[in-house]
Amino acid sequence: MLSVKPGQRFTVPDWHTNTKLISADAESRRSASHRVRQETRALRNETNNQAKWDEHDNQTRLTERISSVNRWKETLDKCLTDIDEEIDALAKVKEAAERALQAKNLSLDVAIECLTLRESRRAIDVVRDPVEDELHKEVRVIDKAKRELQQRVNEAFEQLCLLQEARQQLSFDHRGKMEALEIDRVCLSLSVNSPNISFKVNPTRVPNGSTAVDEWEQNSQYNKDHAEAEMKASTKLREVIVLAIAQTLEEISEMEEDIRRLEEDLRRKMQDLKVAHTRLETRMYRPNVELCRDQVQYGLTDEVHQLEGIIRVLKLKLAAAQDALDALYRQLYRIQTDIGYKANSLVLDNKCMDSRRKLVVPAEKFVPEVDTFNRTTNRAPSPLKNGQLELA
Repeated sequence: MLSVKPGQRFTVPDWHTNTKLISADAESRRSASHRVRQETRALRNETNNQAKWDEHDNQTRLTERISSVNRWKETLDKCLTDIDEEIDALAKVKEAAERALQAKNLSLDVAIECLTLRESRRAIDVVRDPVEDELHKEVRVIDKAKRELQQRVNEAFEQLCLLQEARQQLSFDHRGKMEALEIDRVCLSLSVNSPNISFKVNPTRVPNGSTAVDEWEQNSQYNKDHAEAEMKASTKLREVIVLAIAQTLEEISEMEEDIRRLEEDLRRKMQDLKVAHTRLETRMYRPNVELCRDQVQYGLTDEVHQLEGIIRVLKLKLAAAQDALDALYRQLYRIQTDIGYKANSLVLDNKCMDSRRKLVVPAEKFVPEVDTFNRTTNRAPSPLKNGQLELA
C-alpha cells in the first residue's frame, strides 16, 4: 500500500483562492508603490522648483537691496563732498573775518591816541570842535564794526562745529553702508559650490539692534537733510560775513572822504591864518600913539594862536588818518592776495580730486565731475576788484 503523508490537506478551490489573494495583494502593493513613486517624483519636482524660485527670489532681493544701499551710499558720497567744501569755504571766510577784525585795531588805536593827545590841550584850547566829534564818531563806528565782526567770527566757529557734527553722522552712516554692501555682495556670490558654506546655529534669529526698513530709510534721510540744512545755514552765514568784511571797503571810502574834508578844513584854516597874520602885520604900521595894544590886537593874537593850535591838531589828525588809510589798503591787498591764492588752490585741489577718481572709477566709465568751485550754491570769495568784493 502507498503511505499517505500526515497533515491537513487543502482543496483545489482553496489553492485557487490563496493564489488569487496573493496576486491581489501583490497588485495592491504594486499600485501603492506606483502611487508613492509618483507622489515622490511630484514632491521632488515641486520642492526643486520651490527651492529654485526661493533662491532666485532671494538673489533678486539681495540685488535690489545692494542697489538701494548703493544709491544711498552715492547720495552720502555727494553730501560728504559738499559738506567738506562748505567747511573749507566757511573756514576761509572765518579767517578773512578774523584778519579784518585784526586790521581794525590799528584804526581804533590811532583814533584813541588822537583823542588822548587832544586831552593835553590847555585853557581855551580845550574845545569840543568838529575834529573831536569826528574822532568820537570814528571810535564808535570802528568799535561797532569790531563787535559785529567778532560776533560773526563766533557764529562761524559755532557753525563749523555743527557742520563737523553733521559730517561725523554722515561719515558714520556712510561707513555702515559700505560694510553692508560688502556683506550683501559676499552673500550674493555664495552658491552650493562655495567652499565656505556650513550649517549655523539658529540662523533665523532676530539679532539685537535690528531696525525696520522704514527706520533705516528715515535715518539716512535725516542725516542727509540735517547736513543739507547745516550747509544752507553755513552758506547764509558766509554771505553775512562777506558783507561784514565788505565794510572794510566802506571804511576805506569813508576814511578817504574824511581825509578830503580834513585837507579842505586845513586849507581854510591856513587861509584864515593868513588873514589874521596880514591884519596883525598891517596894524604894525599904525602911526605914533595909534600903535596901541587894543582889544583888536589881543583878539587877533588869540585868533592866530587858536588857528595855529587847530592847524597842528588837523595836521596830526590828517597824518593819523592817512596812516590808517594806508594800513587799510595794505590789509586789503593782503586779503585780495590771500583770497586769490586760496581760490587758485581750491581749483587745483578740485582738479586733483577729479584726477584721483580714476583710481576707483573704470576708465571707460570715467566722467569728470562738474567744477563745484563755480557752483552758485557753493561760491567762494574771489579777489577784490575795483574796490568791490566779488563772488566767483
